[in-house]
Amino acid sequence: MQKHRLNKCLVVGMAILLAGLAPSPNLGSDRPSSDKQAMASAEAAAKPGAESHDPIATLQQQMALQEKQIDQLQKALVEQRQLLEQALRAAKPAAAAEQAAPPESTSLGEVASTSPMIPKGLTKPENASAPPAPATLSARTAKPAKSEGEETSPLQLRVGDAYITPVGFMDFTSVFRTHAAGGSIGTSFGSIPYGSSVYQNNLSELRFSMQNSRIGFRVDADVKGAHVIGYMEADYLGNNPANVAVSSNSNTMRSRLYWLDLQKGHWEVLGGQTWSLITPGRTGISPLPSNLFYSQNIDVNYQAGLVWGRIPEFRLVYHPSKKAAFAIALDSPDQYAGGSSGGPLITLPPAFNTSATYQGELDYNQNGLNAPNVAPDIIAKLAFDPVKKFHFEIGGVERNFKVYSPATSTIPAATFSAAGGGGFLNLNFELFKGFRVLTNNFWSDGGGRYIFGQAPDLIAKGDGSLSLVHSGSTVSGFEFTHKGTLLYAYYGGIYVGRNVAIVPVSTTSGTPPVTTTKLTPFGYGYTGASTAQNRAIQEGTFGFNQTIWKDAKYGAVNFMGQYSYVVRDPWSVASGQPANANLNMVFFNLRYTLPGSAPTLGK
Repeated sequence: MQKHRLNKCLVVGMAILLAGLAPSPNLGSDRPSSDKQAMASAEAAAKPGAESHDPIATLQQQMALQEKQIDQLQKALVEQRQLLEQALRAAKPAAAAEQAAPPESTSLGEVASTSPMIPKGLTKPENASAPPAPATLSARTAKPAKSEGEETSPLQLRVGDAYITPVGFMDFTSVFRTHAAGGSIGTSFGSIPYGSSVYQNNLSELRFSMQNSRIGFRVDADVKGAHVIGYMEADYLGNNPANVAVSSNSNTMRSRLYWLDLQKGHWEVLGGQTWSLITPGRTGISPLPSNLFYSQNIDVNYQAGLVWGRIPEFRLVYHPSKKAAFAIALDSPDQYAGGSSGGPLITLPPAFNTSATYQGELDYNQNGLNAPNVAPDIIAKLAFDPVKKFHFEIGGVERNFKVYSPATSTIPAATFSAAGGGGFLNLNFELFKGFRVLTNNFWSDGGGRYIFGQAPDLIAKGDGSLSLVHSGSTVSGFEFTHKGTLLYAYYGGIYVGRNVAIVPVSTTSGTPPVTTTKLTPFGYGYTGASTAQNRAIQEGTFGFNQTIWKDAKYGAVNFMGQYSYVVRDPWSVASGQPANANLNMVFFNLRYTLPGSAPTLGK
């Protein structure tokens, strides 16, 4: 359009010249005096009644005047063209900025959702390990998120009105343990080797692995006035074949997260496999991994004492303001009797210790999908973020259990029920710049399932009725960030209460046979119980996470280290045996994180 106008000006100017229009009175005001004199003579000769002594001289003077006018018009046109070009150059950045910044846009979260420490947008080194700012899921989508000086990630894709952001990272992990605890890069805290004569306590172990590498995607879209997020994440810590470590090391992919979240106004609904609502939050109430606390540990089983789960869940959240949120959730239930991830098993009375009785009705030694469940677990949480540097949350879980006891010679058939639950209180705050203090605490009656399965939920009494096991835990410590460096230290502790049922047990022996009846303890934590039945598990950890480089277009590279000391104390220790079991662990990890950040959607 500007070019068209410029050409039009040129055409008009040429028409003026050809028509021999008289010059503007103020043209040539800055000409040399000789030019002025020549033009004055020509003008005087052209006036009516002027006396002309030489017609040829008069004509030459008029031609000289027109040449000067042409020069002046050409100079004026050049100046106008330069002014127009300058105006166009100035207008282009302003128009681009206006187009790139939709009104009231809001960032939706962290890069690739990987570890809580990965910086937002992979931009500024000084923010490399900073805890994420509160992120709401109610932002609108329209354009890729851009902060000042940041370029859009090339891995954010738009399909129709939806945005797809790849998430994930590639890990190379090494772990050294002073005792052969078995397994892989995840620690089974409740079953670290015990006893002086076992080979595990006389050998160390070293492993390399890529199993913690993750891959997934996030989808953002606006649908009929509501903001929708779909999230999927997987890793390679699945059930591996027996020969996985021999040649190909073909680790099995497994699901971690797969959920859909919808928010409209103050209300939010989520359904799918997610970090359970009981998992401690870093800020607000959010299913996004970057907004949750599951430690900075390299250990894929995190920290002993952490309360968490990745469980199928239906969640309803109310956000009355940016500083408060309340949520209630229904989690897929599990009647847990022990045996998961090194957790101890309860001892069942003889009448119920078969697969046709309580071994089949309870999740006994990882029998979860066969165990019946009477009702979902109900979890509620209230969270406050009065200021950016302070987060507080309180809540609880309600659980229900039910079994069927078949008839025996001494016990009639019956069903038995029990209800239990627990409460939690979590807090984190920035004491001074970059230094964050945190504590997460849980106490329960039948809530051991949520302490990484390191405590059973219940025991069975002699008549078949159920009795819940008390258990509690804490993870407390600090995280300190400075530029691209994160330092952290945690103490994690688990306590499992004793719960004993005294059952009369009859035995027959001798000739002639003689039957004797003896009162025998069963349950959890009784004298003479297996050393696998723990009273306490404690872990002290410190570590670092160093950002080597990062770029919004290319991702980030981090180098990490972790040292942990774990102690477990059984309830019953035989004479001459050690009082506890202990383990030293050192982890190192090299991580490449994919670029990509959640879109910012403008209204």
